[in-house]
Amino acid sequence: MARDIQLPCDGDGVCMRCKSNPPPEESLTCGTCVTPWHVSCLSSPPKTLASTLQWHCPDCSGEIDPLPVSGGATGFESAGSDLVAAIRAIEADESLSTEEKAKKRQRLLSGKGVEEDDEEEKRKKKGKGKNPNLDVLCALGDNLMCSFCMQLPERPVTKPCGHNACLKCFEKWMGQGKRTCGKCRSIIPEKMAKNPRINSSLVAAIRLAKVSKSAAASTSKVFHFISNQDRPDKAFTTERAKKTGKANAASGKIYVTIPPDHFGPIPAENDPVRNQGLLVGESWEDRLECRQWGAHFPHVAGIAGQSTYGAQSVALSGGYKDDEDHGEWFLYTGSGGRDLSGNKRTNKEQSFDQKFEKSNAALKLSCKLGYPVRVVRSHKEKRSAYAPEEGVRYDGVYRIEKCWRKVGVQGSFKVCRYLFVRCDNEPAPWTSDEHGDRPRPIPNIPELNMATDLFERKETPSWDFDEGEGCWKWMKPPPASKKSVNVLAPEERKNLKKAIKAAHSNTMRARLLKEFKCQICQQVLTLPVTTPCAHNFCKACLEAKFAGKTLVRERSTGGRTLRARKNVLNCPCCPTDISDFLQNPQVNREVAEVIEKLKNQEEDNAELEDEDEGEGSGTTPEEDDEQPKKRIKLDTDATVSATIR
Repeated sequence: MARDIQLPCDGDGVCMRCKSNPPPEESLTCGTCVTPWHVSCLSSPPKTLASTLQWHCPDCSGEIDPLPVSGGATGFESAGSDLVAAIRAIEADESLSTEEKAKKRQRLLSGKGVEEDDEEEKRKKKGKGKNPNLDVLCALGDNLMCSFCMQLPERPVTKPCGHNACLKCFEKWMGQGKRTCGKCRSIIPEKMAKNPRINSSLVAAIRLAKVSKSAAASTSKVFHFISNQDRPDKAFTTERAKKTGKANAASGKIYVTIPPDHFGPIPAENDPVRNQGLLVGESWEDRLECRQWGAHFPHVAGIAGQSTYGAQSVALSGGYKDDEDHGEWFLYTGSGGRDLSGNKRTNKEQSFDQKFEKSNAALKLSCKLGYPVRVVRSHKEKRSAYAPEEGVRYDGVYRIEKCWRKVGVQGSFKVCRYLFVRCDNEPAPWTSDEHGDRPRPIPNIPELNMATDLFERKETPSWDFDEGEGCWKWMKPPPASKKSVNVLAPEERKNLKKAIKAAHSNTMRARLLKEFKCQICQQVLTLPVTTPCAHNFCKACLEAKFAGKTLVRERSTGGRTLRARKNVLNCPCCPTDISDFLQNPQVNREVAEVIEKLKNQEEDNAELEDEDEGEGSGTTPEEDDEQPKKRIKLDTDATVSATIR
């Protein structure tokens, strides 16, 4: 007589044959699959104690008889026959890999049928990517971890080897005197070790991924990082401007309905073109285009304000060596103190003391009354890790907490100093946080011990944090404007809205992919490399840019050979010398994997959308064939229209 079906114990230790929980002395564990079995329910239990040391269960030893017999336990004949038949069908399926067969066997033994398994797989495949808020953050988290704290990097810095780290972790590692990557031990250039730059592309991608998880994915936050080329109308489009350059050109139309002396953020009601206001993180090609959107009106001056009215905005552009930028707060140096007599347009040497007058007095008045001051950072500020890689970027509003005078770093002349602390409702562009600022303590400033003419605000600030509403707002009415307001014509406003709307991407993943673009070909990165100055390029584009250029140049004066000179190979986006990096540029594998995942998810979503349109359209097959042609024509018309504008 054939043996009955033998079954092991389940995950809770209960025998699947007799439904009892055997004690440890009556259980045996297989030496191969580590599965517990009830000795009393085995048809051939081990005969000696020594044989239990290397005992193999009937499944692993092949001794089990898969065919049940009549007269077995009630209900086990049909169950065993179906189970064995299903296992044999799985093993006979040549289309399945070994892993897929093992997975199906495991699901079958857990009580789920093959048909149920197949239906679940189909549901997963069909539902893949249908949720617009799919957790793309997992794609970033799996590949962009900080090499020190193993968390999603905060203010990420990308090293030449392609590994990422938090700015604080990187500075701490460099502060210990180490000049190698904490993950692969590659050498880090001295210039990067002293002045790391935040990778703004990764910051934008992490922020957008976090926004995609929340219910606010459809709010204006997703437009925080709109690059300049998406805007249809720019300044300097006249024929005269093209001939003589931007210096003699007009600054273009002002697209916001605010006066030049407007204080604080620019809300949506003052933005008739986009209806979203001036967003933190928006960038422009230069200061003149920054002026068009009201962030900072002066073309050259770093301070916008009036001595009897207050300061509205400042620009951080590396004009003074005394400036210190710490992101959420910075020390700003006032204007003046330099000789610009005659035909001098610029002079970097201090020749007399700065005083609290003119623009400096405007900043002091904003400090006294607690006015919010808009801040823009320029790529010309090379010493700050928080400066943008290119162009000019709006970083929100700050409040001046203190001002004083001290002797500048250049010599014996005094400069005016201001402590700016961020107080904006939107998160900063260099952080991946989803919320804005909260009141923070004033940082410790060592130079205050040697300061003179120190001024601190005593009265209640006009712009302060409302604990009840949980946001920054005007606690006192903002100062009334004394200048005229710019107004757009209705037709101009309508055309601008259409063009800007056509330029925006529709999906979250498309916007994420857009952040990972090559600075040379302006396409999504392929085999991405990140230079020490935090610029991203395709490896092929970067190598083609420097094709034919050698690292050293041989020199001679006819009959005499001189020592070879090193060629300086500047980054395509900045003056940084990357000749050492170009000797062996490493592909940033972490970014490459993220881009690949996002591309696959975008393709899956496109396929699913096409299937849904075909199933639910209710059209005939002939009409369905015409739909792609219509879509192609519409897309072509939209592209041509946007190009003409």
